[in-house]
Amino acid sequence: MISVAIDGPSGAGKSSVAKKCAELFGFVYVDTGAIYRTIGLAAFNRGIDTKDSTAVISLLPELSIDLRYNENGEQRMFLSGVDVSGEIRRPEISMCASNVSAIAEVRDYLTDMQRNMAKRYDVIMDGRDIGTVILPDADVKVFLTASADARADRRYKELINKGSKVSYEEVLNDMKRRDEQDINRAAAPLKAAEDAVYLDTSSMSFDDSVKNVCRLISEKTGRQPK
Repeated sequence: MISVAIDGPSGAGKSSVAKKCAELFGFVYVDTGAIYRTIGLAAFNRGIDTKDSTAVISLLPELSIDLRYNENGEQRMFLSGVDVSGEIRRPEISMCASNVSAIAEVRDYLTDMQRNMAKRYDVIMDGRDIGTVILPDADVKVFLTASADARADRRYKELINKGSKVSYEEVLNDMKRRDEQDINRAAAPLKAAEDAVYLDTSSMSFDDSVKNVCRLISEKTGRQPK
């Protein structure tokens, strides 16, 4: 099985790029951030402070989280049998996801789920610690990043298109707070693997970002996109 790890900060375009590359190569796309967002949503809905590690850890045995793919190959997240793929993208859930992902027990809880996907399929997996912790032996490792302003602008437009009522300043501030927390957390902090290829997409179009990642995958694996 071939595994591709794409890491980077929030809003860098990892999910969109990884999803498109997976489609082009016929690989399974695994959005690990969506799994953490689902746990964050579960805690949020129950009124649990997501910085309260004891409360979050006690919630884990009660959770029923399922990762499914629809007829279009799109990943959908289910919480207790309910599709929450839209809910987990709300801005307030972004910080909840960052908070719960900083808890070592939460990361341990999800590690096997993620690794088992890579054992069963050719995968492109994106997140914060895929190349450093989850798939340290991945065939391809990419650290995809962009400036905070560029990332906030992309996320703001995405949210507006989905009907969310947010300001650019709110999105940018949330982005900066999450960056700081992800970089400085004790459990699997955001960082590039030593053997990862660093790709800054600040001035790249989406198509250019996809082409660059596809080129790296082809160079490392010998596989060619459609």
